[in-house]
Amino acid sequence: MRPITATVGPLAAASANNIALSQTPGAAGPLTLNGATVVNGIAILDTARRVLITTADTTHTFTVTGTSPTGTLLTEVVGPITGSAFTAQDFKTVTSIVINGGATAAVTAGTNGIASSPWVRFDEYAAGTATVATDVTGTVNYTIQQSMDDPNSPTNPVLPANMTWLNSLDATMVGATTAIYSTQYPLVPIFARVLLNSGAGSVTATFMQTGAAPY
Repeated sequence: MRPITATVGPLAAASANNIALSQTPGAAGPLTLNGATVVNGIAILDTARRVLITTADTTHTFTVTGTSPTGTLLTEVVGPITGSAFTAQDFKTVTSIVINGGATAAVTAGTNGIASSPWVRFDEYAAGTATVATDVTGTVNYTIQQSMDDPNSPTNPVLPANMTWLNSLDATMVGATTAIYSTQYPLVPIFARVLLNSGAGSVTATFMQTGAAPY
């Protein structure tokens, strides 16, 4: 497999209300998107990242709709919430956030300091191990993750928001802060990614699968 590179970060400073300022909807329906990132009713984020919802309302859910960096439609349900919760997917834009009932407390929507790189797809038909090397710019805390779930599986598809991502078995790649080289995959997963846990810098990871599919 040719080397595949994935980058995450840098992120603009997190803001709990840069998508929707504090409001208490009286009935089910969309929140008013009126934060600092909103242009003509659409929140345009600095880069694809998690959407954070904060409220003391513990009884309702919020359906977040928007797009990925490539314009793919993303939809995800968040909640019920205890304090705050964020999406599992990374949104570049947010076009609506819909609550499923009248709020019992004020709600804000914004961003936190978490984001993921684009996914790297391995060749499950090829033999061999895989290695990863990272380059770090600035201050970061990051984790290499992998998943055996596949939204495109013909037999067991899993929605992107419901995929299970597990941390690397190489402990040096979990909560890492510096550049690292690892031969961490004796058997390759279906997908891998870089999770930026915090920090104002960026991480670039290069993945290489050593084997090739047999003829």
